[in-house]
Amino acid sequence: MLSQRIFTRRLPQLAARYTVPRAAFSQGRTLAAAELDDPLQNNNYQNPPRVKRAFRDPYGDWWDKQERRNFGEPVHEENEILSVFSPEQYTHVTPRKGIFQIGAFVVTFLGLCGVVSLYYPDRPSVPKTYPEGLEKELGGAHAVPARKSGEDSL
Repeated sequence: MLSQRIFTRRLPQLAARYTVPRAAFSQGRTLAAAELDDPLQNNNYQNPPRVKRAFRDPYGDWWDKQERRNFGEPVHEENEILSVFSPEQYTHVTPRKGIFQIGAFVVTFLGLCGVVSLYYPDRPSVPKTYPEGLEKELGGAHAVPARKSGEDSL
């Protein structure tokens, strides 16, 4: 009986805690606020053009010669990708030239494999034989015997 009284008292308190609050703002105000927000979401920070600093003039008069930037120059949002120490973009080989080089390597490698397979000997000219077939050295009378001298079969 006591447990029923405790259970009935706590149930309304738990139900009161988990009620969903009603929205205190109107839908019109949220739509107007969305138009005022910055579409780039960077609080109107001036974003310079996306140019890797490795492609800038290395002999220019830079304030920071290592990073190739001047004092007060705005930093791009993706500075870690555009810095001098980011992974290098290889621009010295065009895709057409790269595919040609890979194809030349494959043709050369397969041609070399073909030439080696033509001139590579299949097996020794005379199979190796042992006197008495090394019966004692390989384990005795019940062991599998090696080829004895005079046997020609494989």
